[in-house]
Amino acid sequence: MSESTAGRTLALETSGGVTPAGEVANPRFFHGFLTAPAAAAAALLTVADVAATRYFQPAASASLDPVVTADGDRLRMESFSGCCGVYARLDVLAPGLDGDDVGHGTTNVDISSPLRRALARIGGLDPLQLTVGPGELEVTTFDGRFVEKQVPLPERWLRGFAEAQVLAAGFALRAEIPATEASAFLRTLPRPTLRSSARTTRWVVPVGGRSLRPTSRPSQDAVCLPGPERLLALQQVLRHARTVRVYVPVRAESGAESDAAAVVWEVQLPGMRLTLMLSQNASRGFSGEGGVLHDLATGAAADDADLVSALLAWDPRIDVAELSRQAGLPAGRVCAALTVLGTSGQIGYDLAEEAHFHRHLPFSAGGAEARNPRLRGARALVADGAVRLDGALASVGKGDRAHVVRADDTGRLSCTCLWWAKYRGGRGPCTHALAVSMVRDTTTKAAR
Repeated sequence: MSESTAGRTLALETSGGVTPAGEVANPRFFHGFLTAPAAAAAALLTVADVAATRYFQPAASASLDPVVTADGDRLRMESFSGCCGVYARLDVLAPGLDGDDVGHGTTNVDISSPLRRALARIGGLDPLQLTVGPGELEVTTFDGRFVEKQVPLPERWLRGFAEAQVLAAGFALRAEIPATEASAFLRTLPRPTLRSSARTTRWVVPVGGRSLRPTSRPSQDAVCLPGPERLLALQQVLRHARTVRVYVPVRAESGAESDAAAVVWEVQLPGMRLTLMLSQNASRGFSGEGGVLHDLATGAAADDADLVSALLAWDPRIDVAELSRQAGLPAGRVCAALTVLGTSGQIGYDLAEEAHFHRHLPFSAGGAEARNPRLRGARALVADGAVRLDGALASVGKGDRAHVVRADDTGRLSCTCLWWAKYRGGRGPCTHALAVSMVRDTTTKAAR
């Protein structure tokens, strides 16, 4: 295994595999057929199309490389857009698979143009066979056999995996509509152009559980569609779908915030689910959201992560209550530990099952600091003795460069720095607030 954060990619190098039965010299994660080949081909193309597209400031495609995970009873294909503002995941569940038992492992493979053309031609009852291993994905159709080799993992994707699962864990179901209605709605959206850059934000209101009605302004019942043309990626798969579920952040569900918000559309397919998550606006990539930083700032979460990692079973669904019981930790600390593990891409979140899942990437959570410059900056401030506490206030920095961090009645921190002025905590804590959290955490532990 190797990990590099100096460049933009991370190598996934494996010489064998770890399974519930122990080490396997030449593992094969899955070999068999997909039971709904036309739907699976369209969904896999959607995941590949997202990886190939840059929705904000469109440019030539740079990646066609979904991450493929075998997780005991299902296969997952995941990708981020070139701008990292769209996350796509195809879950092929047990009813969608006809073949060998599903093993455990992850690889990152290219989807080449010849394979794309073959997938696009699959229709009716044409067979689609997959063989997934640690170093390649083999696809067999009537057009022939295609072997796609392992490629480097974009470094931004690792940060994106961490942030997307933290964000998704705070979502709730808002609407469920027939796929035909969803398709009709998507046809009303503007077509993306090189100039549009998906900058618009629209709002819709679910009507009677059957349709979505456009509205001119946000409201408690409204669903935000940030950069709605990004949803057009779903068009090719909706003809195979039954229903579409729409999820929104809990804070948006309660009407606490009227600004633009991220959204998830989940397409129900025969034996499969296709999930598309849009960032709060097209200019914001998931890799920079900063939602993991609160948990990374505390030493307890890092220590707990080692224990929780050792207890993670091979089940496709992570049971937080069971982990809490085994680890002897409150559920909140287990969730914080999962966030830390998520920084190495090991944890995802499935909204349909309301549960985390394990992604078998060969990276350690110890690299989180290198991938989060705000965290590095906060630790440097603490090491330099630049944090001075004074009740609800704290001074961070020295001389004219010092900033004031204030805690409100709920403990939420604000800062006088430009980062806070620009994002108001919407992209996680600033460096100064993180440093204050670290010092207060250390002070609290010392006082016990």
